[in-house]
Amino acid sequence: MNNIELPENEDINQHIDENGQSNGVLHKIVHLSGMYKDWFLDYASYVILERAVPHLNDGLKPVQRRILHAMKRLDDGRYNKVANIIGFTMQFHPHGDASIGDALVQLGQKDLLIDTQGNWGNILTGDSAAAPRYIEARLSKFAGDVVFNPKTTEWKKSYDGRNDEPLTLPVKFPLLLAQGVEGIAVGLASKILPHNFNELIDASIAHLKGKSFELYPDFPTGGIADFSRYNDGIRGGSIKVRARIEKEDKKTLKITEVPFGKTTQSLIDSILKATEKGKIKIRKIDDNTAENVEILIHLVPGISPDQTIDALYAFTDCEVPISPNSCVIAEKKPIFIGVTELLKISTDNTVKLLTRELEIKKAELKESWHMSSLEKIFIEKKIYRDIEESETWEAVIADIAKGLKPYKKLFFREITVEDIEKLTEIKIKRISKFDVKKADDIIRGLEEQIKEVQNYLDHIIEYAINYFKQIRKKHGDGRERKTEIRNLETIAATQVVVANEKLYVNREEGFIGYGLKKDEFICDCSDIDEVITFLSDGKYMITKVTEKNFVGKDIIHAAVFKRNDNRTIYNIVYRDGLNGAIMVKRCAITGITRDKEYEITKGTKGSKILYMSVNPNGEAEVIKVFLRPRPRLKKPVFEYNFSELAIKGKQSMGNVLSKYAIHKIVLKEEGFSTLGGRKIWFEEEVLRLNADGRGRFLGEFHADDKILVITKSGKYRLSSYDLMNHFEDDVFIVEKYRPEKIYSAVYYDADLEFYYLKRFTLEPTDKLNSFIGENEESRLLKLTEVEYPRLEVSFGGRHKSRENEIIEVADFIGVKSYKAKGKRLSNYEVKVVTEIEPLVRIDKNPVSEDSDENTPKEEDNSQMSLFDLDKE
Repeated sequence: MNNIELPENEDINQHIDENGQSNGVLHKIVHLSGMYKDWFLDYASYVILERAVPHLNDGLKPVQRRILHAMKRLDDGRYNKVANIIGFTMQFHPHGDASIGDALVQLGQKDLLIDTQGNWGNILTGDSAAAPRYIEARLSKFAGDVVFNPKTTEWKKSYDGRNDEPLTLPVKFPLLLAQGVEGIAVGLASKILPHNFNELIDASIAHLKGKSFELYPDFPTGGIADFSRYNDGIRGGSIKVRARIEKEDKKTLKITEVPFGKTTQSLIDSILKATEKGKIKIRKIDDNTAENVEILIHLVPGISPDQTIDALYAFTDCEVPISPNSCVIAEKKPIFIGVTELLKISTDNTVKLLTRELEIKKAELKESWHMSSLEKIFIEKKIYRDIEESETWEAVIADIAKGLKPYKKLFFREITVEDIEKLTEIKIKRISKFDVKKADDIIRGLEEQIKEVQNYLDHIIEYAINYFKQIRKKHGDGRERKTEIRNLETIAATQVVVANEKLYVNREEGFIGYGLKKDEFICDCSDIDEVITFLSDGKYMITKVTEKNFVGKDIIHAAVFKRNDNRTIYNIVYRDGLNGAIMVKRCAITGITRDKEYEITKGTKGSKILYMSVNPNGEAEVIKVFLRPRPRLKKPVFEYNFSELAIKGKQSMGNVLSKYAIHKIVLKEEGFSTLGGRKIWFEEEVLRLNADGRGRFLGEFHADDKILVITKSGKYRLSSYDLMNHFEDDVFIVEKYRPEKIYSAVYYDADLEFYYLKRFTLEPTDKLNSFIGENEESRLLKLTEVEYPRLEVSFGGRHKSRENEIIEVADFIGVKSYKAKGKRLSNYEVKVVTEIEPLVRIDKNPVSEDSDENTPKEEDNSQMSLFDLDKE
């Protein structure tokens, strides 16, 4: 059939016969471009406004709002089948049962607005909920308190015009920030992260008081998060979320919390994928997750657990970035707004709704007072007798109005015909039993309530603050913060990746890589490492590890390169040109441009490296130099100690070792480090060690030195000063270990239910040991390393009238092992233990005459306290 374009004004109808065939009547042509333009914009607007993005007023998407409205209509206090809720919601939502069911399950898993019963899935494991016919739900008490009020709700017709549904629900709480939301529309997305219930209430109260506040997300899956770049939840911000990983022992790691948006299964899959790629080495994984997350990672023997933790963060979903995008609907259009402003708007809206509720209540009370007063006057003044002679209804109304006229000034408003009609409906029996005293009590009670409501209106901010406090008191228990806020360090992947390849070199032909299996083996490496190579003519270059790479013939040294390593020192002897002087130099190479050729010599043509050593800790050896024989050469053999030469930059020329040609150079004696100890700092914000001067200075560490770690739970261990070390979350003291140091501790023994005092030294051990007993209920109250501490003990209970007791700790108890129980602090009931000024204080850091004044001093921890008993 050929279509012919017809004039615009001609009215043509298409006719189809009973067999579905065209009858040949001509059709009108409509261009698709115009249809697509209009329809696509309509569709995009609909998806944005009616499906994907929450509304500013109540923080709900349309499907969520309709589910809650339907559940309120069904609510009788008992659970309803989810299948029944879905079917009932379809009166209001036009998109089918699947979208309603998914949205309902998501609301139930947030554990805020809906009480659930049955298998609703698991956000930790990713398990889906059971079929709707098997699970049940009802509105929570919290939802009943803050979400619904038909008197303050604006209504609209449902999609088919048969029912009324709320335009937005009158939510008196920052629900959007509490639940969080994620939605993808056409060309637009919204991602608002969940925040802590009690912190939102505190922020609302702070806003009402005119104080500033800060809000950071709190995830139901827990974890550790860095919100330094949160950007108030607006586009462009980013947060870093980590799983919580603990060291079970030297061979086992335990994951107890997962990052938001990840499940135990997806986490395990990412770990296995990293293992397959050789980024980490593990023996096996056990998933024991039930109510709480428990993933056990068993390590390959010889693998560092601290390095594996960092590798898990670097190469798996144990660390994920999240980019928020706070977008909501306001006045029928999407707007981008920060969470701080969202909370302020929500709090202000709550004040408006509370005001509106009070005004409605006040009006209802006034109406009750109005009718009660009318009824009292009507009966007490016997106005009902005035209508005995009235012959018509109009006369009845007029006679009652006439009887009430003297009392009009007593009322809040005019007396209407409807009021009089209600008086005529009072039964004779009620008139005969009318109790004036009881009626006066009712009226006085209404007047008191009106005054009370008016007082609330006059002090609406105080009323709103109390409202939020009551919400926290009633619903805030068990909603403590789950996500720990911490500044997280950036982990360099090259420092934590497992050596999954072997590096080989062909020195003569100038090739290096992990594919040269038949050539000389150098070391283990990873496929993301960098390699530094030196040629005999003094050229050197840094390249990425590949299967096979040409770097130049006659390679004299090749190794994995660590950037910013200023402790690896290169000791070099080279000839400057073909016949030049013999030069000697020491330098560090901390960082250069990859694949660019550099000179370790002056760069003179014909230069050659005669001797080279690479020293990971700045060692300076002694070499023996044999000169080439020549006439009148007085000293053909001499020794040179590299420790006499200063370490300079990689571009330095060095010093002249000899003007004569050299026959050979041999190593005479291995040297010691000339760099001294390594200065270590501890950054408490991230609980990590560093050598960059961030945080508290711990001291200068040599080969066998250890770090002492004491936790708030009364446990301790020793560790190395490796920068990859991880520390317990409840760490209390981190300092350089000194075996002779004496500690004094006050603790509560849960087994004997008494307070004890002990003095002790700490024995070397890398296992976490308790010095206050094995009972988990025991608690450390005070820990000090003052040599002669003094304590003041005050008493409570039935001994509160007893005078405070001063205890000289050194006289009270001697120094014993950390395993000793110590001595009972007092036979009386102890209330508070306070540390007071000691009689003798020893200077922990005396400055000698030859000490370096530029070296940072170790922090004096001579007085450390966890907390006092009166703060318990």
